[in-house]
Amino acid sequence: MSATHVVFQGEPGAFSEEAVLGFFGDARERVAVPTWRSVFEAVADGSANRGVIAIESSLAGTIRETYDLLGEYYDRDVRIVGEVAVPVRLALLALPGQSLDWIERVYSHGQALVQADAFLRSREWQVMTTYNTAGAARMIAERRERNAAAVASPRVAALYGLEILANDIQAGEENRTRFAVLAGQQAASTAPAEPGVPHRTTLVFAVRNVPGSLHRCLGAFAARGVNLSSLESRPARRARWEYVFWVDLDAAVDDPSCAAALDDLRAETEMVRILGSYPRAAEA
Repeated sequence: MSATHVVFQGEPGAFSEEAVLGFFGDARERVAVPTWRSVFEAVADGSANRGVIAIESSLAGTIRETYDLLGEYYDRDVRIVGEVAVPVRLALLALPGQSLDWIERVYSHGQALVQADAFLRSREWQVMTTYNTAGAARMIAERRERNAAAVASPRVAALYGLEILANDIQAGEENRTRFAVLAGQQAASTAPAEPGVPHRTTLVFAVRNVPGSLHRCLGAFAARGVNLSSLESRPARRARWEYVFWVDLDAAVDDPSCAAALDDLRAETEMVRILGSYPRAAEA
């Protein structure tokens, strides 16, 4: 693997690859790896210049595994340097000549199955989870598995010689997955915020176990007029029933109001980690 590659999780045709194309274009070399951890590891050890990970679905919410990995790889200097939002369009794919009425088994990634739940409940199919949407399609193609279908992006059909049995099976028309672009800390620290470009800052903090601590932490941002677009708690893993808080701020870390709010936050917390400050994705 070349250090100039961008790594993504899954198989060619996965939504992660669509995120790479959406952020970098087609000229950047890209390499598929089997797991989200593999993406982090490639960025951390320098074998890849950038990595792309899914962090949030507009329908299913945050992807807990990648949030946990962001915390784990903080000490190995992996940071978020950008983001891209990918529209999710799902189709049901099967071998050529198959009919919708012949399908007995449906495979896909858990997130895609959630996003296509209403369609999948319309028939008595056996629904099974795989590690990736495009991987499910590839498995059916390689096995030549009849009476089986995959839920994946419609562009996957041409990649693996499958046919589309049903299109637009996702819930709603505004379904998006937000992907983060990862790089080493040095690359992240050498990219100052561009004036006039909306930014996002992602951080995690741990409050002191005293009354009103979380209220005062959130008040640091309210007092400075800094909007929190996302707030979520996760187990701290250091002790039972203790939590850390993940936050997305609608500001660059070097914005004066945001910097002052972060100073106030540090005075109130046991730990603050800035996981990235980067331009917000344009909505497609």
